[in-house]
Amino acid sequence: MKEWREQSRRMVETQLVPRGITEERVLQAFMDVPRHLFVQPADEASAYEDYPLPIGHGQTISQPYMVARMTDLLDVHPGCKVLEIGTGSGYQAAVLAQMGARVFSVERIPALARQAQKNLFNAGYNVVVRVSDGREGLPEFAPYGRVLVTAAAGEVHHEWEEQLDMDGMILAPVKVSYGTERLLLRRRSKTGWKDTWHDYCRFVPLLPGLLDKEDDDGTARAENFHGDGE
Repeated sequence: MKEWREQSRRMVETQLVPRGITEERVLQAFMDVPRHLFVQPADEASAYEDYPLPIGHGQTISQPYMVARMTDLLDVHPGCKVLEIGTGSGYQAAVLAQMGARVFSVERIPALARQAQKNLFNAGYNVVVRVSDGREGLPEFAPYGRVLVTAAAGEVHHEWEEQLDMDGMILAPVKVSYGTERLLLRRRSKTGWKDTWHDYCRFVPLLPGLLDKEDDDGTARAENFHGDGE
């Protein structure tokens, strides 16, 4: 795609800034990461548009705003170790890596993990991708300064808390009622845990185990959207 930088600039100016994303490091990362390398070839022309896209196996690449909002809330800094639960296409990991984070990502669908690793390599990012049950985290590289969950969870799993460094944060879309999820930011300190709730959202569900059957029909079960938050 020849004019992707112009499209990424327009994406930032028309989708992110008007919705309150003002952190310069986040905005610059979204202008610098070639999002079209993380979508299916048939969807390349829509890569920078304001909606999620299917990436196969019932999964999606989230709409740009939702990725930006979660990145902004996560408040990463260069050298920060981030555990991502749900690699997907690898785009969120690429944004974090562009900001200088050391990213370790877990994906339960082997084919997606392979494709994400290829996408990340082609885009020039060094991210560790492992095929595993995301509910268990990734103890091999713990502790982490941040844990980012990109699938709807019924709860914040204890394993994620155990693998979090002191003063670290977990950000996850958590189910709050039937068909409704909300971003939960859980901070750890010496005095305990502090929760703050943010945007309403909708993500594909966090599922147990690994996907054994290679079934890629390109159909998404759910999609992200922007809702009003606190």
